[in-house]
Amino acid sequence: MNTRIVEIWVGIFIAAGAAALFMLAMKVSNLATYTNDEGYTITAKFEDASGLKERSPVAMAGVRLGRVTDIRFDNLTLEAIVTMRIESKYNTLPKDTSASIYTAGLLGEKYVGLEPGGDEASLKQGDRIKLTQGSMVLEKLIGQFVSQFLSDDSSDKAK
Repeated sequence: MNTRIVEIWVGIFIAAGAAALFMLAMKVSNLATYTNDEGYTITAKFEDASGLKERSPVAMAGVRLGRVTDIRFDNLTLEAIVTMRIESKYNTLPKDTSASIYTAGLLGEKYVGLEPGGDEASLKQGDRIKLTQGSMVLEKLIGQFVSQFLSDDSSDKAK
């Protein structure tokens, strides 16, 4: 009888571990939050949308307002067009809201951060955010730092 109880506890422990791993996988993959089709879509053009993916969060003031639904390339302007679905309860975003691509957390997940403007009119279905700032690419920043460092170093040697 004693071994039977131990076997039951081992089974419960394994089931709990499997459930914890499943929850962790859902959290990491952004599939834990199922989004409904209610809401409205807006678009924004970015010079650089590096690292941004479909289902990336769209946030304002640290609160998730929606998700990125599509990322495509515009052949005319040579920019990335990002389509976002904003939940219907957030229907008072000013028309002159700006959008930037930021990095969150240790894993480097990219998200779209919105900053409210002062316009009294609100964004509606199909509107486009005009004021945008693209993703910061680490390689570009390092390249700028190195080129600045080398140019400062060469000007010091010329003196």
